[in-house]
Amino acid sequence: MQAVIAVTVPFFALVLCGYLAARRGLLAESAIPGLNTFVLFFALPCMLFRFGASTPVLELLSPAVLAVYLVSALLIVGVTLFLTLDDVTHLKDASFGALVAAFPNTGFMGVPLLVALMGQAAAAPVICTILADLIVTSSLCIALARAHDAGGAHWRVALGQALQGAVSNPLPWAIALGALSSVSGVTLPPMLMTVVKMLGDAASPVALFTIGAVLWRAGRHAHTRTPVERYLPVALIKLFGHPTLVLLLGVTAIKLGLALSPFQLHVLVLAAALPSASNVSLLAERYGADNGRIARIIMASTVVAFFSFSGLAMWLAPRQ
Repeated sequence: MQAVIAVTVPFFALVLCGYLAARRGLLAESAIPGLNTFVLFFALPCMLFRFGASTPVLELLSPAVLAVYLVSALLIVGVTLFLTLDDVTHLKDASFGALVAAFPNTGFMGVPLLVALMGQAAAAPVICTILADLIVTSSLCIALARAHDAGGAHWRVALGQALQGAVSNPLPWAIALGALSSVSGVTLPPMLMTVVKMLGDAASPVALFTIGAVLWRAGRHAHTRTPVERYLPVALIKLFGHPTLVLLLGVTAIKLGLALSPFQLHVLVLAAALPSASNVSLLAERYGADNGRIARIIMASTVVAFFSFSGLAMWLAPRQ
């Protein structure tokens, strides 16, 4: 128990620091996009490249891990759409709500947190989840939101545009380059690798601080006041429904003989139990969705996750 708390408290404390710094004006709002850019385009890709380069490619792209996680994510998207799509919450808002219900903060928070909790071997399953969410889950939900703008027509075009957005994200490319380095055995020159290491080491603290700042910014730019019943259930789906579904599917996969180890399943369950990805609030704002509702879902999931994630990690610890 103490070992889990010793890891989770500093991580969530850094998120709180970022939130308070932005709220008190110590961090200018105009600086938040710059922090986000540094993490997304420099620090986090370097960290993922290093993990990818030091991990066997069959672990990095495990078919069983990808299958269990993808099926669970798509089911969560479908269930959340079914439960929230109504006369008040139209398809665009429901699509982004489904995205935050299925897309954990694995990039900014999950990789460093789960590696700190479970060792470097946890990096490979988490990286699998990042690929699945960036390429499939987010593309599907954004395509649904775009299709709403087009009146339901040209959904294939909307999906193609969403996939183009996923391709422009630097994280899958960093993972791919790391995997290529792992397979080929080709490494970067020492001086360049030192730069990569320095940027990668900065990823965890700056990313966590940025999450807090982004959460404050999202709340500040919310244009609507969302009733609790329209955001809290989605946050609970994220924190409890998603990991439960991953656990059930994973246990079934192991019984069916798929190449999924109990350790990989534990990592996937904890990844699914992470709070919603904070950057979805920026996407919702960009596409004109109800960013107030999305911001509150992310905020609620982040606050509750300190207790729910820590409790789940303690429960799984003796079983590892």
